Amino acid sequence: MSAARAAWAAAGSGVLVGAAMVASRHAIDQTTPAALALLRYVVGVLCLLPMAAAIPRTRFARGDIVPVALLGIVQFGVLIALLNWGLRFMPSGRAALIFATFPLLTMVIAAAAGMERLTLAKTLGVSLTFAGVGLALGDKALAPGGGGWWGEAAVFASALCGAVCSVLYRPYVRRYPTLQVGAFAMLASIAFLAPLAGLEGFFDHWPRFTTTAWLAVLFIGLASGVGYFLWLWALAHTTPTRVTVFIALGPVTSAALGWIFLGERLSPLFAAALACLALGLWLAHRPVREA
Repeated sequence: MSAARAAWAAAGSGVLVGAAMVASRHAIDQTTPAALALLRYVVGVLCLLPMAAAIPRTRFARGDIVPVALLGIVQFGVLIALLNWGLRFMPSGRAALIFATFPLLTMVIAAAAGMERLTLAKTLGVSLTFAGVGLALGDKALAPGGGGWWGEAAVFASALCGAVCSVLYRPYVRRYPTLQVGAFAMLASIAFLAPLAGLEGFFDHWPRFTTTAWLAVLFIGLASGVGYFLWLWALAHTTPTRVTVFIALGPVTSAALGWIFLGERLSPLFAAALACLALGLWLAHRPVREA
């Protein structure tokens, strides 16, 4: 039952990531990438802090404070910075496909760290979810454009950052309450993002957003806070690969919501993408004795 709840939590996190992608399109043209990331995680922290304060507080061991803070900085600061930088040199569809290697990288790193076993079913399942993302993106993944290999390298490095964090978080979310780990890590990322936003002139004046953009920012922040909590909770109750494999739901959700709300064209292979995702998720979650 715990594994099933963890799967649902990871699935919810993946769907919220996709929904946040669509909402970000309403606000990104009215601000800068670092500023939007800062606002996103400020709202996310404000969502998590009241819930974290409502539960009995557990004091972090002195040796765990810096590692948890660094994980938050890498996941929310470095990962986002690399991803946004890479998007300057390549189409977003191709970037989404490269970022979809996240679960594959997590599976390899987790196996190398001895946290889980590499099995044929799990490997095939993760590979099918990657194929599903490619089918959902359709020709967007092959769109021409790009300014050189460094764009692809930056996006791949961002996926690698996420995979490493997914593996390294697990001891801390098993040792401490998930809400407290999430709130502290996200708070550390704000301290990292604030100077970057300042360099972009964010603190020179109050953000000039339309009402719709402000609502989008609030939704993105709420989705980030809730989605991050679900993701960490899932990591505490199942293996990293079985959590991150649901990252594939992000691009698919984004494509579906973009078609519904923004009138964007849906890939003619979208049904095949859903079939690949369903089969891949089932294979990745088949019962297996973990190391």
